[in-house]
Amino acid sequence: MKKFSIYFMTFMFAALSFNSCLPIEDMFDESLLIGKWVMGTDHYRYDADGTGVSWDTADDYTEEEGLPFTWTLESAELTHIHIMETGGSGVPKIYTVTELTETSLKYKDDFGKTYSFVKIN
Repeated sequence: MKKFSIYFMTFMFAALSFNSCLPIEDMFDESLLIGKWVMGTDHYRYDADGTGVSWDTADDYTEEEGLPFTWTLESAELTHIHIMETGGSGVPKIYTVTELTETSLKYKDDFGKTYSFVKIN
């Protein structure tokens, strides 16, 4: 019985150890997100204070006229909360980041649509 207890405790310790940390590939450095990103005519600016703005040059919008949002990046979950002009709590959009480097940002939504941005500054 003592041998069984030792094996059981060893197994439990190993099982908890493997589940205690997120894989390295699922964690992204949010400081890499700061700056301006472009995908076609869609532009996003992420500021260090967790705010940002998005605009589409195809609709003749400039950065100053863009839609403000707040953002958070936790592990691989990127959340945008777009601030409504009419008030209210905002519209959340949640994405899963698949790549974030100094020059590349890729993420997907829950419907499988992928987005691929290039940093412009």
